[in-house]
Amino acid sequence: MTQDVEMKEQHQPSNSTTSSPSTLHHLKEIASLIETGAYAKETRRIQRAVRLTNTLRRKLKASVLYAFLNFALSAGSESFNRLISYLPKEDEYEMEVDTATSVTQAPAKHPLPELEIYCYLLVLIFLIDQKKHIEAKACSSASIARLKNLNRRTVDVLASRLYSYYSLSYELTGDLAEIRGSLLALHRIATLRHDELGQETLLNLLLRNYLHYNLYDQAEKLRSKAPRFEAHSNQQFCRYLFYLGKIRTIQLEYTDAKESLLQAARKAPAAALAFRVQCNKWAVIVRLLLGEIPERTVFMQKGMESALRPYFELTNAVRIGDLELFKSVAEKFSSTFSKDRTHNLIVRLRHNVIRTGLRNISISYSRISLADVAKKLRLDSANPVADAESIVAKAIRDGAIDATLDRANGWMVSKETGDIYSTNEPQMAFNSRIAFCLNMHNEAVRALRFPPNSHKEKESAEKRRERQQQEQELAKHIAEEDDDEF
Repeated sequence: MTQDVEMKEQHQPSNSTTSSPSTLHHLKEIASLIETGAYAKETRRIQRAVRLTNTLRRKLKASVLYAFLNFALSAGSESFNRLISYLPKEDEYEMEVDTATSVTQAPAKHPLPELEIYCYLLVLIFLIDQKKHIEAKACSSASIARLKNLNRRTVDVLASRLYSYYSLSYELTGDLAEIRGSLLALHRIATLRHDELGQETLLNLLLRNYLHYNLYDQAEKLRSKAPRFEAHSNQQFCRYLFYLGKIRTIQLEYTDAKESLLQAARKAPAAALAFRVQCNKWAVIVRLLLGEIPERTVFMQKGMESALRPYFELTNAVRIGDLELFKSVAEKFSSTFSKDRTHNLIVRLRHNVIRTGLRNISISYSRISLADVAKKLRLDSANPVADAESIVAKAIRDGAIDATLDRANGWMVSKETGDIYSTNEPQMAFNSRIAFCLNMHNEAVRALRFPPNSHKEKESAEKRRERQQQEQELAKHIAEEDDDEF
């Protein structure tokens, strides 16, 4: 009876603490899930715990974290004291209530390494969400130092998430270059330990680190020499494709860049809107550099209209072939293009605008003087006629237009357009579409998952129901996954 009275007295305080027990209860369930996964050596349970944590991150408070740390770690341990020092001091009454509720649970004297790393992850997520970047840097560095001493496959899932937040905390403070050596050392350790998920995550973080400082050559050298294997995380694979597309674009390999960027945008989760916007921005620029005009539906995707508006106007200028309109759009949205780091690519588009305008002129006129060509293209150079002559000659040599150049009379003579279906262009178009469909089918087949040892033993009806229930829960959590990873 005395215990019941005490419990009632603890639940009577104001409404400010009513949400804490619920969140704390969920955290304790996640901790038990991690313990079960660690003892059974099942990484899927650890992955599920991480997904459940994403749904709770907006409810995390300092008092809740204090109570959970008191439950999961020994009160006088080094990890407990270090993590408590990063938490801000809140209202004393709330802290007393949470500690009182946590006293009922006896803390583990020898906590599992997985649970200890999970505590580091929780505190680090809380500090980043609260914009306490200095404390987040210190916490992430301490967590990485602890991770280096652990070589357990059940820690790999938590470690990969810690690597991401470790890089993010330094990026938010502008000190991303400081951890490049540490990331390289961690990638080497992950390779020696056969931690493929860690290798995948650290490779993307290193590519992001290099691209942040425009070190594209170093990024390509690392990417080409790093070991490749089957992707373990769809999010990490999407990031890899995006970084690969950016590298290929800078290296003028536009066809490969287009394929990588479109694949990254297609594979990205629906919740990762900002990531898909960035993929579409770069894909639009690459397609324009290839001489293609993206469809209007690309710019009208849900939630992307305002973000892609500058690129829509840029595409319209390239499609028309109006050099003046292209210059005005580039100046109007110069700040946006600089922020997206696509300004240098847009400078390359000037040649495409001139070529598009020249193609329109060759279709409209059977014969036109070079002076009129320069006037219609609005060339503002010292000798526009000579520039028009060189532009026309280069376009004829590259096969952009079907015409001849009469230098004696200063004319450009267009040839009659024949039947396009008598050429190989329809065959090439159909071949590219068929190849795209076959590649998508092969990727879908490779992405299929099968239960282990399904060909050796027949499962009972009860096991089959349990497996189907787990698969449904897994699909539900994946569908509800937030875009915090992007």
